[in-house]
Amino acid sequence: MADRLFVGTRKGLFELARKGGGWDIVETKFLGEPVTAVLATPTAVHVALDLGHFGAKTWRKPASGEWQETATPAFPAKSDDASEDPHPWTLGRVWNLTPGGVEGRIWAGSMPGGLFRSDDNGETWSLCEPLWRMPDRRKWMGVAGGEHPGLSTVLVDPADPSHVTVGVSCAGVWTSGDAGTSWRQIGQGFHNEYMPPDQQDDPIAQDIHQLAQCPANAKVIWCQHHSGIYRSEDGGESFVPLPAAKPSAFGFAVAAHPKDPKTAWFAPAIKDEKRYPVEGKMVVSRTSDGGKSFDILSNGLPGRHAYDLVYRHALCVDETGNGLAIGSTSGGLWISDDAGESWTAPEMRLPPVACVKFEGS
Repeated sequence: MADRLFVGTRKGLFELARKGGGWDIVETKFLGEPVTAVLATPTAVHVALDLGHFGAKTWRKPASGEWQETATPAFPAKSDDASEDPHPWTLGRVWNLTPGGVEGRIWAGSMPGGLFRSDDNGETWSLCEPLWRMPDRRKWMGVAGGEHPGLSTVLVDPADPSHVTVGVSCAGVWTSGDAGTSWRQIGQGFHNEYMPPDQQDDPIAQDIHQLAQCPANAKVIWCQHHSGIYRSEDGGESFVPLPAAKPSAFGFAVAAHPKDPKTAWFAPAIKDEKRYPVEGKMVVSRTSDGGKSFDILSNGLPGRHAYDLVYRHALCVDETGNGLAIGSTSGGLWISDDAGESWTAPEMRLPPVACVKFEGS
């Protein structure tokens, strides 16, 4: 079971380790600076910062070294033939960092909807031009907590690192079989209820909050959509809704069990402008039968007057499927060693949590 956890918050990065049967902070870094993404591999920890006026920055700490600033993904100058592109060609923030399944390869998803690749462990980055320059990208919409689209999820097939799937809020699901050289839209079966009636079932109008793939069976992909929870058994080509979701089908985060394709966890909330736990009770929901039913897991979580919202990347599972961590916009942090059956809160008060990541997960 994982014994290191990295927590990215609005005011810095916190590294936790198991100590005396619990968890404690062993290192703090970037205090006062917003951390937007974390990747923790056995060889290095990578983080992305959003420094506002000073822009996004990326840093790396090798397993046996010190923190060092690395190159930041960057867009090219806006070309003349893109004058009608409604989206900016400047980096807003790095929203996720994902290992590429090849030594040294990392994918980074950004706002405004860019995908970047590094093949040298973050030393340099290149924009995925085929995705960025395709005409359909101009139809992407900015409802990802900002004015512009956000590429929140990158999935890499464990058996084929050239097979990459991305989720965009708001532009649906796209896949590449050649490491980003070409792309096609997938994701039939979604329904986006806040869109005009003639666009609600359009694949490009779908608000994908987060995708999660089962490493043991890459054909199984879970989706926390703005309008519900969905599951795919064909690698994202099509999704089916899971109406049994409770206490709510709305939320932002989803974590897939690394070995069991029928198990996934979610962080339910009341939707749209409200966005807080149902009845003010902090819970995690889990399905263990492919979405036919859901268990409500609350042992150790605050059961009254809890208004903690969980962001897209603030729920994670370790490589065993037993270790879980969840962080909230109110600075709450809870950890489970038994697949969510019970939770403990380390003795600390953190800034609002944007992302959590176990080492090696």
